[in-house]
Amino acid sequence: MKSPLTGILPVAPTPFLDDGSVDYDGMKNVIDCLIDQGVDAICILANYSEQYVLTDEERAELTKVSLEHCAGRVPVIVTTSHFSTQIAVARAKHAQSLGASMLMMMPPYHGVGLVPAPDMIEEHFAAVSDAIDIPIMIQDAPLSGVTLPVPLLVKMAKEIENVSYFKMETPFAADKLAALIEQGGEHIVGPFDGEEAVTLLADLDAGCTGTMTSGLFPEKIRPIVTHYLAGDKDAALEQWKLCMPLINHENRQCGLRACKTVYKAGGVIKSDHVRHPLKPMSQRTTDRLLQLAGELDLIALNWGK
Repeated sequence: MKSPLTGILPVAPTPFLDDGSVDYDGMKNVIDCLIDQGVDAICILANYSEQYVLTDEERAELTKVSLEHCAGRVPVIVTTSHFSTQIAVARAKHAQSLGASMLMMMPPYHGVGLVPAPDMIEEHFAAVSDAIDIPIMIQDAPLSGVTLPVPLLVKMAKEIENVSYFKMETPFAADKLAALIEQGGEHIVGPFDGEEAVTLLADLDAGCTGTMTSGLFPEKIRPIVTHYLAGDKDAALEQWKLCMPLINHENRQCGLRACKTVYKAGGVIKSDHVRHPLKPMSQRTTDRLLQLAGELDLIALNWGK
C-alpha cells in the first residue's frame, strides 16, 4: 500500500449453505457486494467471519478464493490470529504469498488461564512481523480476555517494524485511542474504530482515521468517516444519527448474524446459516433488522435481485 488505509474496512461474512458447508461461490458474491458498496478495503476470516468454526483447509481455501476474486480491486486484510506463534507465522506467510495487503491479529489467548505475559505477546507479534513485510493490525477486543495496556501497544508500534494499525473495541475505546495516538505519535499509522461503529463519533473525536465494521451497510457508515475527516463534523453527526438505529440493533441484538440475514434477503448469498453452537436469530429480531435495513434502502438488500 502506497498510503495509509483510512475510511471503512468491513469484515466479510463467511457464507455457508444450509447443510453447513462453505459456499465458496457465495464468498465471491460477498466480495463483489462489498466492493459495490464503495469500501476502502475488505477484512476476511475475522471473528465476525466465524473464523473459529472453520477448519484449516477451509481457511486456506477462503483466503485463496477471496484474494483471487478480489484481484486487487481493493486491499484485502487477512485475519491470522492463533495462540501458537508458529501457526500464526505460517498463516501470515501464506496470506502474504496469496496477495494480502495487511494482516489482522488478536494477541495470543486460549481462555482465561492461557494468556501469555506481556513480553511473550510482544515476541509473538515480532515473530510474525519478521516473517512478512506487510502491515499488521492489532485487534484489541474483550473477546480475548487479554489486557493490552497503551504502553505495551506503543512499545510494539515503535519496536516491531510492521505493527502500525490498531483496532480498538475495548470499553472506553475513545480514551484508549487518544492515549495511543498521543504516546505513539508517527508510529500509529492507522488508529481504527470497531464494534459495528457503535462508538464511531467518539472514536473520531479521539483521532481514529477509520472503522472496521461488519459488512452490513458500509455504504452508509463510510460517509460518517469521510465527512469527519474532511472537517464537516455536522454532516458526520447527522449521518451517524441516521445509521444509529441499525448499528445499535446489529450490535446489541444480532451480532454477526445480521449481515448474513440481510445478504440472504438481498440475494447476495443463498443461506444465512451459522455453524453450531451459534444459532439463528429469533423471527422477532429478524423482522426488526429487515425493517431497519429496508428503511435505509441498503445496497445489499437489492444486490442480487
